[in-house]
Amino acid sequence: MYRSPEPAGTCSSTGTQTDSMQGQVPRLSKVNLFTLLSLWMEVFPTFKDVQTKKEPEKIKKTGLVVVSNMKIIGLHCSSSELHAGQIAVIKHGARLKDCDLYFSRKPCSTCLKMIVNAGVNRISYWPSDPEMSLQQGNSSQTSLGDARLDAKAVERLKSNSRAHVCVLLQPLACYMVQFVEETSLKCDFVHKITRIEPEFAKSTFYEYRQERVKEYEAVFLISSEDTHKEILRLIGLENLCEDPYFIGLRQNMKELVLILATVAASVPSYSDFGFYLSNTSDENPQGLTQEIAQHCTIQARLLAYRTEDHKIGVGAVIWAKRKSSSFDCDGTGAMYFVGCGYNAFPVGSEYADFPHMDDNQKDREIRKFRYIIHAEQNAITFRCQEIKPDEQCMIFVTKCPCDECVPLIKGSGIKQIYTGDIDSGKKKADISYMKFSELRGVAKYSWQQNPHRLSPNTSHSIPVENGDLKNNDEDDFSFKNKRICYGKSS
Repeated sequence: MYRSPEPAGTCSSTGTQTDSMQGQVPRLSKVNLFTLLSLWMEVFPTFKDVQTKKEPEKIKKTGLVVVSNMKIIGLHCSSSELHAGQIAVIKHGARLKDCDLYFSRKPCSTCLKMIVNAGVNRISYWPSDPEMSLQQGNSSQTSLGDARLDAKAVERLKSNSRAHVCVLLQPLACYMVQFVEETSLKCDFVHKITRIEPEFAKSTFYEYRQERVKEYEAVFLISSEDTHKEILRLIGLENLCEDPYFIGLRQNMKELVLILATVAASVPSYSDFGFYLSNTSDENPQGLTQEIAQHCTIQARLLAYRTEDHKIGVGAVIWAKRKSSSFDCDGTGAMYFVGCGYNAFPVGSEYADFPHMDDNQKDREIRKFRYIIHAEQNAITFRCQEIKPDEQCMIFVTKCPCDECVPLIKGSGIKQIYTGDIDSGKKKADISYMKFSELRGVAKYSWQQNPHRLSPNTSHSIPVENGDLKNNDEDDFSFKNKRICYGKSS
């Protein structure tokens, strides 16, 4: 079921972790959050070591979010050998029963028959070109014929399934696009660039956001409205082909892509800025490539727009990396999802039960600090995998963890923290961030200027440690010309 946008000037209900909320800031609904995360998983950076075999041209790479009781328990993307639905069956098996699955494309019959058989509750998909491509330009005549047959089989499976197979897109909350734009410009990653080149950084943010919009529209949207309508009819969405439903659908899809592009542009690759160790320690653990670190940080940024905190939204996502990649079937390679969260009040509580004032309020009794659950705490509490001490586990947080969260992160066995350094080393009225800089035994990767950057008098790169992308002459050229290079994510 697709819900058409409401008339201008009305705010839609967006749902919440608590039972009810009418907040002062716009929020992403859970449905739209899951949808955006599925789109973002589709462009997960590809591991070269798993590209042993090219995918058939007719099969589109697909992202998938697995949700149980409105909690994310899996983030996946198709690999060179397996589709996203097949990966879900391998990874979760019978645990898929009563789960909701959010696909970035309508799954093919091969995947649908298995996930329906697993007893899923609902399957939502992005209403564009399906996993088995129906676009003329992307497939040969034989492949297109197979895709049409597959679309009919999918519809038959859908009509005879207990699972609810549908399109779930909700209208964005009032001023959501504007709010995401404003907060993206103020976030730590853009703010550091702004301090160096204020006018240049701001103008280039908009320029490269527009490039991201074009890039993602090419991936997630069908440019021709007539072609889009034809594909909607083939995949059983004839009811959305008539105006005003089709116009509303297209507008909603474009707005969601704009949200994704804006958040993605807020964590840039700027000359020699990136995620680097922020402390000196005896251990020098292997870190991630900049592309994967940025991708996971953007996931955390998306989660932050579900916050119940009026002052600041914080998102956190936990990933781990297996020692061996020989048995990996996911498009994420050795990386696997552990848990995620955003700052919110305790589950099941009424929104009006607790104070919402920040530390500027003189009366300490009505401040929110003692009541709100932090993003890191929610990610650790609702994780779907146990943290293994012998594997590399990492948390991505949109701002510096506070003194309340730092011991939890270390005690849970997380080995690495990827974060901005907003509030690092500060002590506020009710909350302190002093323990982060003193933390030992956990590698801290802050988004900062590369400490191993090229010497201005040489064209040779200084070795970059911790698995980060090495600098080269092209990077040096872009730095000298003050050019922002937004790294590709696929």
